[in-house]
Amino acid sequence: MASSSPNRLAREKSPYLLQHAHNPVDWFPWGDEAFAKARAEDKPIFLSIGYSTCHWCHVMEHESFESAAIATFLNENYVSIKVDREERPDVDQVYMTFVQATTGHGGWPMSVWLTPDLRPFVGGTYFPPTDVPGRPGFITILRRIAELWKTDRKQIDEKAHSLLAALREAEKDTEGSPEDSGVSWNPIPLLRLDLTQYSRMFDSAEGGFGGAPKFPRPVNLQFLLHLAKQKIKPQQDSEVARGMALHTLRKMAAGGMHDHLGGGFHRYSVDAEWHVPHFEKMLYDQAQLAQVYLTAYQLSGEDLFAKVARNILQYVEHDLTSPQGGFYSAEDADSLPKAGAAKKSEGAFYIWTHEEILEVLGEDRVEEFCAVYGIEPDGNVPPGSDPHGELDGANVLIQRLTLAEAAERFKRPVENMEHRLHDDRSVLLAKRGMRPRPHLDDKILTAWNGLMIGAFARGAQILGEPTHLRTAQKAASFIREHLFNATSGELLRSYREGPSTIPGFATDYVFLISGLLDLYEADFNPEWLRWARQLQDTLDLHFWDQAHGGYFSATDRDPAILLRMKEDYDGAEPTPTSVATINLLRLANLLHNEVFLDHARRAVRAFASRLEAQPFSMPLLLVGAALLEEAPAHLILHSPDPAHPGLAALLAEARRVYIPQLVIIQIADQASRDFFAPRHTLIENLPATCPEPTAYLCENYTCQLPVTKPEDLQKLLAAL
Repeated sequence: MASSSPNRLAREKSPYLLQHAHNPVDWFPWGDEAFAKARAEDKPIFLSIGYSTCHWCHVMEHESFESAAIATFLNENYVSIKVDREERPDVDQVYMTFVQATTGHGGWPMSVWLTPDLRPFVGGTYFPPTDVPGRPGFITILRRIAELWKTDRKQIDEKAHSLLAALREAEKDTEGSPEDSGVSWNPIPLLRLDLTQYSRMFDSAEGGFGGAPKFPRPVNLQFLLHLAKQKIKPQQDSEVARGMALHTLRKMAAGGMHDHLGGGFHRYSVDAEWHVPHFEKMLYDQAQLAQVYLTAYQLSGEDLFAKVARNILQYVEHDLTSPQGGFYSAEDADSLPKAGAAKKSEGAFYIWTHEEILEVLGEDRVEEFCAVYGIEPDGNVPPGSDPHGELDGANVLIQRLTLAEAAERFKRPVENMEHRLHDDRSVLLAKRGMRPRPHLDDKILTAWNGLMIGAFARGAQILGEPTHLRTAQKAASFIREHLFNATSGELLRSYREGPSTIPGFATDYVFLISGLLDLYEADFNPEWLRWARQLQDTLDLHFWDQAHGGYFSATDRDPAILLRMKEDYDGAEPTPTSVATINLLRLANLLHNEVFLDHARRAVRAFASRLEAQPFSMPLLLVGAALLEEAPAHLILHSPDPAHPGLAALLAEARRVYIPQLVIIQIADQASRDFFAPRHTLIENLPATCPEPTAYLCENYTCQLPVTKPEDLQKLLAAL
């Protein structure tokens, strides 16, 4: 039941908080007003954390937060605070760590009870409104805690104190050795150890690692694709890594987690076959998966991977890009089955009945399409896939036949089959577009925009799409104009109807720096490097752990954050230290800066014990560690004109292959020469003019003879 008058959340900009603005719960946003009320009235705090496209967050809202009876009890006995985890990842990280430590699992919605000084003492995730077998209901827990608060406050205070002390002690385990300890550490043996663990977990039939539910976790694939090209290993390891990564990417592309009509990928698959997804679409998944598919295309030359990458980028451009150029955060899993329906259901926008397909395509087309995409008269969703039963009798498109198999079965030329299926998908997409769309989380997060800028920039490089470059440039310019303070060098976290007041976190800096480095290698504008360098300096100033190395997730400027933490798991998003290590290495090679190189080594060494104990936990940091063991490689392209066709031919050859340790520098105008000449002796000594574009390939600062023909450059690159 919605309240007749809005609560305090109506003044917020977060879509998630606004979704709760008409709950009868007297919600507060995270901040001093709520903390002061809890202290003044000596009430415990109920903290609820989620995000706007979270399915179970919607369920708990409808069942509990819209209940007048539950709201009345909350309002009388608690100070209730709502947090959007995407706006405040620092708050989420502290209390998720607590919930995972005390319950053994985590997730959203997250429900945590705090003392007025913000110390947690009870936590969990989703709770049903009333008791169910084996699980107490939300109202039962609220009553128990309220009674205990009145009758045994000392026990709660002691528990909160001891739990926080234990968390602080556990956090010390992530600190590692002091950065100046001089410890020598070799990460290379861990690459093989990690590969062995991947091999044990690998699903050789369906791809991916482990069973249901299956998450894409792009960092796994980035690690394997890197290992396929990493020079310090046996050749056999290279083939094993390559095979696991490419097989997984093919299976994901064919699966129902991939939106075959509108493009992009859903969040995860509830089964082991990538068939039935949890239907929300997140920007960070699109960005990382686009990057992985682009790398797979470079590594294999397989057109499928280019097609999927292009498909992801087109989806983001069409559905997640603001008119101003920034990228929106997500699309919801839930939507109305039809206009005017009373209740949203998960996947309603994406699923089909056989009858709907028949009505749209007609008798002469339906058999072929249904055979290719697994459409069944009674639905293809396995029983039990959906706990609510909302997918019973539904079909989720999953590619059961390849194009060649379909052409053979239906006795058509492959090209004709491809055109027919393309036309069928277009017609169905237009029909689907008439349905009520899922909710759009239209906040623009600096971090996720950084990831997406990088994906579009690399898409421009590898796919040769000028529109992708313009999209990346426009998004970067949007962030610089609206979420960056040029004087202080600091970022803001988010934008929606104007910039937020939330300072940027480490992920905002490292993801944006990474995107800017990709953008430089797409358009060779040194201004992106200047900005990346400035952001790196700010990151080091406010987030670097001076005592032990590595990067904290947040600064130490907010007293409401009880634990200043360093992330040590490359999950759905990689950790700041993992990404920063690779950024530092790239900056060191592009700018010939030994300080950055030393910083990268210290960042890796800070997590040496973590990597040795669990290398699978931080695969992207292992990539950075391995790159530090490689000799630096530079490709310097000298041209009389940035628009010279010969330069484009050399660039196309360089971009055709995946060489993770290679950086590309282009000198084709005075601005580029002025920027790089003071940093690189070779560039300083280049002739003022050159008759035709020339490539200088250098490894460990020793250069091969210059070449001007793409086929000669190909031979040089093949030796790296």
